[in-house]
Amino acid sequence: MPGLRTISLAACLMACSGVMAQTPVERGGYLVNTIMACGNCHTPKGQDGAPINDRQLSGGMHFDTPSFDATASNITPDTETGIGTWSDADIKKLLTTGVRPNGVPVAAIMAVNFYKLLTQGDLDAIVAYLRSVPAVKNTVPLPIYKQEVRRTPYPDAENPITEEAMKDPVVRGRYLAAVGHCMECHTPFLRSVSDFSNGLGKGGREFPGPYGVSVSANITSSPKAGIGAVSDAEIKQAITQGIAPDGHKMKPPMAYAWYAHLTDSDVDALVAWLRTLPARE
Repeated sequence: MPGLRTISLAACLMACSGVMAQTPVERGGYLVNTIMACGNCHTPKGQDGAPINDRQLSGGMHFDTPSFDATASNITPDTETGIGTWSDADIKKLLTTGVRPNGVPVAAIMAVNFYKLLTQGDLDAIVAYLRSVPAVKNTVPLPIYKQEVRRTPYPDAENPITEEAMKDPVVRGRYLAAVGHCMECHTPFLRSVSDFSNGLGKGGREFPGPYGVSVSANITSSPKAGIGAVSDAEIKQAITQGIAPDGHKMKPPMAYAWYAHLTDSDVDALVAWLRTLPARE
């Protein structure tokens, strides 16, 4: 991703070359700029759809839904329009509960029901990285709520995972899929809530945009409706390049440009976890 701040790009390059990032800022940069894909919403995009990287994380995507009208916040350290006056605890509270320092909730599009699983070390790292990005002055309109904010608990985020447990690739894949909020899109959305109980991974959610309407895929182990008959290499290509097994280019909003910088071992872990999802037709 050209234009990223040097330290975050360095972290991605280190990760992609198989060298694990060591400092909190590097770890935070890796998470924010890969699996969490924060810039996919929080960085403004040009008319070509590419992120404007000199305004990284300064507020971006606009959502007008039956439940709310909201724009992704400025999460740079700017003291007037961003989070520069927030404490570390304020940032962590928002990430894991969805409540701002002033007590106002953020719109339900923010995946805090998934981020609840973040380890303390990763929360610290994300905060350290957000403190390090350039402050950009950009006022973002306050959200307008048309209904009460509703968040569907994500089952896998309700059971904490230890760093030790993540040595198991399947467990690490479960963690990455949670903080990457994969199932926010790949689960049917019924009556304004995600149907995790009956449709986890089944896909079918529609996403209208300038690209038309994209529909999330079934990523369960079903050999007919899902990815049960798809090779590991084809799944990895879909995640990191946005190319479907049949060769067609997949549409947004999946953040392929961010996932392209995941380490090989993390992509392997995601695939290992996906193979465990029960088949849903």
